[in-house]
Amino acid sequence: MSFTRNPGRFAGLLYVLTSIIGFFAMGYVPGKVIVHGNAAATASNISAHETLFRLGIAGAIIGQAAFIFVSLALFDLLKGVSRRHASLMVLLIVVSVPIAFVNELNSIAALVLVRGADFLSVLDKTQREALAMLFIKLHGQGFVVAEMFWGLWLFPLGLLVYRSRFLPRFLGAWLGLAGVAWVVLSMTGILLPEYQDKVDTYSQPAMIGEIVFMLWLLIMGGKPDVGAAETSGAAA
Repeated sequence: MSFTRNPGRFAGLLYVLTSIIGFFAMGYVPGKVIVHGNAAATASNISAHETLFRLGIAGAIIGQAAFIFVSLALFDLLKGVSRRHASLMVLLIVVSVPIAFVNELNSIAALVLVRGADFLSVLDKTQREALAMLFIKLHGQGFVVAEMFWGLWLFPLGLLVYRSRFLPRFLGAWLGLAGVAWVVLSMTGILLPEYQDKVDTYSQPAMIGEIVFMLWLLIMGGKPDVGAAETSGAAA
């Protein structure tokens, strides 16, 4: 398995590694720390597992920064299909990264409140725990905003994959469905938050398309046919 000679496998490797970091930061750590509806228990968990909580913040920042390089690797793989669409794909990822960076300030604020710095002595423990929970909630809402871009970038990616001729067309269609799922989930979180969990459950089959795509790249790879790519790009 060559990662240097096969741009598809290289992109897939970066994609998988970045996704592992992202799952740790956005899935594993919150699952270990946050107790929904219980500010005191959540604050206690953050205090007891401060290193883990900090690693989650660091992982989110590293993962988002690393995804820029994933998008560049995919750009290199698919630019021959349509440079315009490949550039749009990268742009949508780049726009989402500052949103995710700023969102981590909410987690840092929650940590500061739980640690109880000297200047917070005017607030009692219950008040600090409630405020920490508020920032945790805001952190979750920050993801709701970022989900819009997590969906939008999949539209040009799906179109590029569908037109590529060296990657299966069903992957392109599946990525498009995943993009729709992310956008719908983002809008649901803003407009109808009480239905967000249900929509998230129903969206999973579509979102799996992104996982299948990254694994396909990692295992099967993808090398653009220069001649076919130029023909396809000209037609586009």
